[in-house]
Amino acid sequence: MKAILHADSRWGIGKQNDLMFRLPKDMKFFRETTKGKVVVMGLNTLRSFPGGQPLKGRVNVVLSPEPVGEGAVWVKDLPALFAEIGKYPPDDVFVIGGASVYRTLFPYCTHVLVTKVEADGGAEVFVPDLDADEAFALVSESAPEEDNGYTIRFCVYENLCPKRAE
Repeated sequence: MKAILHADSRWGIGKQNDLMFRLPKDMKFFRETTKGKVVVMGLNTLRSFPGGQPLKGRVNVVLSPEPVGEGAVWVKDLPALFAEIGKYPPDDVFVIGGASVYRTLFPYCTHVLVTKVEADGGAEVFVPDLDADEAFALVSESAPEEDNGYTIRFCVYENLCPKRAE
């Protein structure tokens, strides 16, 4: 399992249940990376999508204590999540948010794909700073590039000792 996200300079990922930046290159990377794959999210992330509908062309798995609507697979806890995603190749499973789901599942992810934005987005929710986490190592980083007025870098962090799903 992997995680994918964009984060500002303070490792913020969102505000008012939405993204902080509109980044076409980042969105294209997200679409191309997750298309035809399994995406794992919490209920607030699902609700943040247009019309609160699951992402098309992907298996949408929602970790939530309350059931979700049509078009998504609902799992109520980690054992149910691990049983569901165990049906798929691990490299086809991507955690896509929100912050509490990232915090819970980062330890199980082999890699975290982070689009770093060199700006402060005024975030209300944050993920752990992987640069300061000894369990993760930065294994690749693109050259800086411009995306809708912001400087971004595509980074890959490897989990040096990922937990096994139980």
